[in-house]
Amino acid sequence: MLQKRACDLTVEDLAAYLRQSDFGKYLDEDLLARFAEKSFAVDYRRRRFIYSANDPADSLYVIARGRVKLCRVEDLTGREAVIDILSAGSLFGESALYAAEPKREKCAVAYESARLLKIPVGDFKKGMAENRELYDYTFRLIGQRLARAERLVADFALDAISARLEKLLLEFSKRYGVPETDGVLIDISLPHREIASIIGSTRESITVRLNAMRRDGIIDFVNRKILIKRPESLATA
Repeated sequence: MLQKRACDLTVEDLAAYLRQSDFGKYLDEDLLARFAEKSFAVDYRRRRFIYSANDPADSLYVIARGRVKLCRVEDLTGREAVIDILSAGSLFGESALYAAEPKREKCAVAYESARLLKIPVGDFKKGMAENRELYDYTFRLIGQRLARAERLVADFALDAISARLEKLLLEFSKRYGVPETDGVLIDISLPHREIASIIGSTRESITVRLNAMRRDGIIDFVNRKILIKRPESLATA
């Protein structure tokens, strides 16, 4: 299935991707089959926009493989504020379910080469109405993302950059961490400019702080990824 082009995928292939998604376990076979019939797959190269602010909010997306970055981009300067980075299995574009106007509020960009399944919002709403478990999952997801956004706002108001950086590394070590003999590897490439965009800093400041943490033996760099050597040092961040 990975060798096939997106346009060559069968309904059975799409159903397999949906079954492996974060919400796949909540779908009965009938709803799974209907979602597979209504959805279609699209491949995106790294850094390609999936949608931009003010684009029509007519679908939800499932990440079949790769990662997707959610962000806001300032029109005049092109400066970017990263909201989150999502991995395979994740559902996004959920604002289509509740937006007052059917338009996107933020951007979605392929953080790395990605394959997505696009599900029309009308079909997803119908599925939620028929399936209580999918309904509950979707509202938990919305609540979790709103809670995370509120925490980020509080962190921006109350924390210094160093504390925001440590909190981000701790969060990502839990979400993307792979145990290693000498620590926890955050299994996602995190260029310093991306980290700066997430926590509201500059690339130069992030580089200085990460190098200091490396000298202190808290982290190390492994193939452009960050190894947390002393996770306990971030536990109070």
